[in-house]
Amino acid sequence: MSATSHQQHRRRRTYALIATAAGLATVGALAAALPATASADRSTGKGGHGHQHGRYQDVQLLSFNDLHGNLEPPAGSSGRVTELQADGTTKTIDAGGVEYLATHLRQAREGEKYSITAAGGDMVGASPLISGLFHDEPTIEALNKLDLDVTSVGNHEFDEGAKELARLQKGGCHPTAGCYSDKKFKGADFPYLAANVLDEKTGKPILKPYWVWKKRDVKVGFIGVTLEDTPGVVSAEGVKGLKFKDEVETINKYAKVLQRQGVKSIVALIHEGGAPASASYNYDCEAPGAGDGVSGPIVDIAKNITPQVDALVTGHTHAAYVCSIDDPSGKPRMVTSAASFGRLYTDTTLTYDRYTGDIARTAVKSANRVVTRDVPKAPDMTRLISKWNTLAAPIGNRAIGYVSADIPSAGTESPLGDLIADAQLAYGKELDPETDLALMNPGGIRAPLTYAAKGVEGDGVVTYAEGFTVQPFSNTVNLQDLTGAQLIQVLKEQVSGTNAASPKVLQISSGLTYTLDLTKSGGDRVVSDSIKLNGEAINPTATYRVATNNFLAGGGDGFPTLGQGTNDLVGTDDLTVLEKYLTANSSATNPIAPPAANRITVVQ
Repeated sequence: MSATSHQQHRRRRTYALIATAAGLATVGALAAALPATASADRSTGKGGHGHQHGRYQDVQLLSFNDLHGNLEPPAGSSGRVTELQADGTTKTIDAGGVEYLATHLRQAREGEKYSITAAGGDMVGASPLISGLFHDEPTIEALNKLDLDVTSVGNHEFDEGAKELARLQKGGCHPTAGCYSDKKFKGADFPYLAANVLDEKTGKPILKPYWVWKKRDVKVGFIGVTLEDTPGVVSAEGVKGLKFKDEVETINKYAKVLQRQGVKSIVALIHEGGAPASASYNYDCEAPGAGDGVSGPIVDIAKNITPQVDALVTGHTHAAYVCSIDDPSGKPRMVTSAASFGRLYTDTTLTYDRYTGDIARTAVKSANRVVTRDVPKAPDMTRLISKWNTLAAPIGNRAIGYVSADIPSAGTESPLGDLIADAQLAYGKELDPETDLALMNPGGIRAPLTYAAKGVEGDGVVTYAEGFTVQPFSNTVNLQDLTGAQLIQVLKEQVSGTNAASPKVLQISSGLTYTLDLTKSGGDRVVSDSIKLNGEAINPTATYRVATNNFLAGGGDGFPTLGQGTNDLVGTDDLTVLEKYLTANSSATNPIAPPAANRITVVQ
């Protein structure tokens, strides 16, 4: 697996940041009403369905994205959403957990005779122990019980390579771990779509490129793609033998295929996304105008996808938005994303026109809904979680350290990022006493460490399961030599090159300090003469021994200079390194405190 960044990645396109004031909105709509002829042909009974032979038929589309195997409610900020209130204030709401997601989806479907559930990729990968320990079979089982109809692949579906993805689709026991019970793993009941992921040898998609949902005379086609730059955010081994094509070109190609088959209502499932103007899931994305409330890769993609596609379900950035963005013909089209970890789902109404076989786009409306934890738990999901937790418990419940308070993973420089970098520096010095510093990519840190007990372990206890949730990739911690000039260049690559539009600020070990001036542009945002190690300026001609994970050491996440290091030494996996550090530096009577996160001085 690779420590990919879920918010930022390498692309060949550049995008302008569009900032806007956010107002309150719970529903995004492309227009206030149906076409003028609709009312005469449509019933407005329970669920808003028309008569079977009326012209217009509402189709419910429920969608979510970036679940990442979070079957249990996520911890800390990963398990909360921010809600904008009518008076302009915000409040946070605890959210997520498949026991609650199942209940919410099932309640939403009540009375809806035409309902589809779709997802935007990264259902698995970077998963907590309950799923990751079992190669994400538990999550596939949960998604089957959720009645998921279809999903696109995401970059994390390739963490263990195309063969393992094929096993998740088709079933069968893991090639090395074997079967986890007396029942053979049957695989996903729903199709994974990978229209832009080709086998290098055959030139054909490795999985289905599209799928058509049918009920009576209503047909809706789905095309699924992942971001073209998946090789830039996944380990080389995970994408070996694969070619990733342009998202827009691929979707436009298969939209024509579906049109030729008589399918005119089309939804694109795109594992690529944008950055909303507000952290509140229910902000008004249309203020002041269509598409003004979101920026990033999805904007350019949405503007270039053929008007034959009626709606875009997106993901990857773990953000929440319900926006309309004009298609190439200048007409607005709905673009949605439901944050991550099962904290939200999107409820979209697609009004199907039986006369044309197409979606009446002026009637499309959509809203993100919170997966609150104040509803009854779904009993079948509780049983599923209990079954897998029982298998994982002997490994997951073991204490590996103690903390005195929450150690957050959010922010430009996070306390947990500092702790992990310090752990890798300490391990590096074990391998080679000449090790000078450690660098950690933020996308490889998947959750915070929380003080409150998750189970029976007690407050302040860090279990192996919690550590696994933080670092689930099984990356190795490697050493390599870089010149001072190369080290300075690495720091500049955080905010330049492919990371210019969406900076990736590396987490740094104790002793390394510098200033990040966000009022400047490109690599100049890293102030060169401020970079110091143990109080001394970096010498461009000196050699520095640097610890990183193997993903970064290979130049991943847009750091090509890290791929030029020499004198490589491969160590053990990163979770073992974190465990060693916590065990050595904390105890029940002397827990470790959150680092101050004051190594990077940020000027804004």
